Amino acid sequence: MRTDSEHTIYLKDYTPSPYTIVAVDLDFRITAEGTRVRALLTVEPREGTEPGTPLVLDGNELTLTSVAIDGAPLMVSSYAADADSLTIVEPPLRRFVLETEVSLKPETNTRLMGLYRSSGTWCTQCEPEGFRRITYYLDRPDNLAVFRVTMTAPRDIAPVLLANGNKVAAGDAGDGMHYAVWEDPHLKPAYLFALVAGDLGSITDNFTTASGRKVDLAIYCEHGKEDQCHWAMDSLKRSMSWDERRFGREYDLDIFNIVAVSDFNFGAMENKGLNIFNDKLVFAKPDTATDGDYENIERVIAHEYFHNWTGNRITCRDWFQLCLKEGLTVYRDQEFTSDERSRAVKRISDVQTLRSAQFPEDGGPLAHPARPDQYREINNFYTATVYEKGAEIVRMLATLLGEAGFRKGMDLYFERHDGRATTIEAFLAVFAEANQIDLGQFQTWYLQAGTPKLTVSDSYDAAAQTYRLKLEQKTEPTPGQPTKQALVMPIKFGLIGPNGSPMGWSHVSGGDVRDDMIVLSGDSAEIVFTGVANRPVPSLLRGFSAPVNMTTTLTQDDRLFLARHDSDPFGRWQALQDVSMALAVGAVNGTPWAEDAVTALRQAMADTLANDNLDDAFKALALVLPGEALIARTIGKDIDPAKIHDVRDQLNRAVFGPLTSQVTAAYIKLTSDLPYAPDAASSGRRALRNRLLGLLVASGASEGPKLAAQQYADASNMTDRFAALAVSGAAWTGEAPVLLADFRTRFGGDPLVLDKWLSVSASAQDDGVLERVRAILADPNFPKNNPNRLRALVGAFAMNNPTQFARPDGAGFRFVADFVADVDTRNPQVAARVLTGFRIWPMLEPVRRAAAKSALTTLQSKGGLSRNTADILTRTLAG
Repeated sequence: MRTDSEHTIYLKDYTPSPYTIVAVDLDFRITAEGTRVRALLTVEPREGTEPGTPLVLDGNELTLTSVAIDGAPLMVSSYAADADSLTIVEPPLRRFVLETEVSLKPETNTRLMGLYRSSGTWCTQCEPEGFRRITYYLDRPDNLAVFRVTMTAPRDIAPVLLANGNKVAAGDAGDGMHYAVWEDPHLKPAYLFALVAGDLGSITDNFTTASGRKVDLAIYCEHGKEDQCHWAMDSLKRSMSWDERRFGREYDLDIFNIVAVSDFNFGAMENKGLNIFNDKLVFAKPDTATDGDYENIERVIAHEYFHNWTGNRITCRDWFQLCLKEGLTVYRDQEFTSDERSRAVKRISDVQTLRSAQFPEDGGPLAHPARPDQYREINNFYTATVYEKGAEIVRMLATLLGEAGFRKGMDLYFERHDGRATTIEAFLAVFAEANQIDLGQFQTWYLQAGTPKLTVSDSYDAAAQTYRLKLEQKTEPTPGQPTKQALVMPIKFGLIGPNGSPMGWSHVSGGDVRDDMIVLSGDSAEIVFTGVANRPVPSLLRGFSAPVNMTTTLTQDDRLFLARHDSDPFGRWQALQDVSMALAVGAVNGTPWAEDAVTALRQAMADTLANDNLDDAFKALALVLPGEALIARTIGKDIDPAKIHDVRDQLNRAVFGPLTSQVTAAYIKLTSDLPYAPDAASSGRRALRNRLLGLLVASGASEGPKLAAQQYADASNMTDRFAALAVSGAAWTGEAPVLLADFRTRFGGDPLVLDKWLSVSASAQDDGVLERVRAILADPNFPKNNPNRLRALVGAFAMNNPTQFARPDGAGFRFVADFVADVDTRNPQVAARVLTGFRIWPMLEPVRRAAAKSALTTLQSKGGLSRNTADILTRTLAG
């Protein structure tokens, strides 16, 4: 694949390499002073490779010490080597073994890609292009090989030696050294390689597969943290069992290991048989982890395990196909959580994530298709579009095909592509074949950026007893895609009669209607239902069956009716959101809300709270107004974050202030002295109680801040304590500074809990927050190279605090831009990710917009930025 002067890589230029590496034998000699890597690569020319075609291997910051073919050292004229590549000028046109040796300095690797040392432990991160920082290689996902790894290290500082696959040998190596040999019998690309060496504690367990094989399980961690790994182990075993039941997938090795490390750019990595995790997604105990932490650990453990089949056994042909593994696996982990917990609550939570992270990406300067056709830096495409929208596309496919049809397609996918690197087209082809349908137009979802707009209008003819729905779709231009095609949209729906019961019809015409689903495939359609006795209220896009922005002609009364009667939980929740959004947007745009409209919304919220047929977790989601970022995106241009904040604050007071006594009574009723448990019912109860506490504080109830301070003091678990801290910090109550100081004193020694303090400190919307963030960052003891700490502090400020990040004086913008320039020299991935906070700048009002652009252009003028950060900066400014 070629690159131009801007290092742009194009999908259209994909070609297989002229050579392939079919077997890898690696020998690592690890010491505190450095690491030596000896690689024996069994290389074969592909059919059709011309004599004299050079073999070009990828490298990055490598120091070559020797190179040989079939044991014979090469003359200097036979190869060319530098830190970033190794070229064998004229390799044999037959199978041969290339032997190289390189030296590494993992201790100084602050990029945390390749082999690096974290808190005394050596570990690797190779996705997407980190293996080239370990040895010269064809570092591309379509090169699949079997790996054998020998590791030798000092026994005293690295008694644990782990790699992919099964351990086949171990022993003493003399001089205080020991060794271990690991073999992975499954073909894999280099990005799935993993190695860990260190002094680690562990917990162990086992799992018996459906066919009766025993798999040994272990989770390795820092000594003293073993008691915090049991929830992760439980989540792993449940994931293994679920994948057997739901998709018929058994685990395929004798060992499955997880290692928790404290310095990690990502959440976790699915390396074959040896998953390396950011420790925040492993460690959990009630007094330091929240319910949200427990659920995230459960979800990510499942996600990485599910990758064993959707990502490892079947992998991507090239990085343009990233959503092939990520979108599909996110869908699988969403389904796991839905089955383990509440399907309705999980769906609403996933839609909230989609709207808060992916919709802004799709509607801004960083928009790109789920399967892009070009990129400059692949690390920047680990995005919400690839993951979250990718999952939504798979979900639509499952909705269109039904459970049985989707399973038929998945079974054929596993059968046909096991052990291969493949593409989106091949993925869709098996579903088309298994179900005898044409998915050509459906594929457009993968190829087209932007969030579609679905517009729905309706009318009812009482005399003819006919009801009409008119649907129109449109996708606005996005960078590089000025013209859009119509998409296939599965729109789940129901018609609700005046008494709140479902309504039927005798006949339907004018569109593709399949039971409870309309399939819109053109720019528009008009559906006519006959035999409809009364005007119904339509419940549309049930379960959020397509990732679109929908507008309808429903009145506020219609929406409040849905909030009370819709049998679809998502529809109920969405109706309350729509009513609240209309009031907030109107007020921001200068139209004060009518008192009767606020009264109606207040009553709907009160009814929701009092409804014993709704579970607590659902109520916790329903009793909240749309967030400030969502209100801003709904307005779309010339936004003033401070004004939006004020309007939402006023609406909270207007809606929930008069409900203080009811909210307080419900809050007290939910008080429990039962021991902490992370199950769905218990966490739902805490979620509702903490939501009610937040409402009391946000609505201005006089007792709210004191109740929050009391809950903080009395809390027996981190969920309740942190909730009290967070609501106090968000409103910056009089008690907030004292609570924050106490929290840091109590938990400052636990880095993962400290992250919670950092995020609350950075998200407070008082005018002093920027100086507090500056002071924390300037503290000599602040770990400036740890991705978790940096994201928790500056990432939270840039992403979660629009009023202060987007201050009209530009100070917030300048601070983040300066931070990005500094961190980019050490860890480009963290810098680039924080820089995406600027994606809001084109929507801002003129003063703020000018200040943001000035900060970005100043950053650009400094030069010397990494490819990661320069790519995000260029695309952001283009918006």
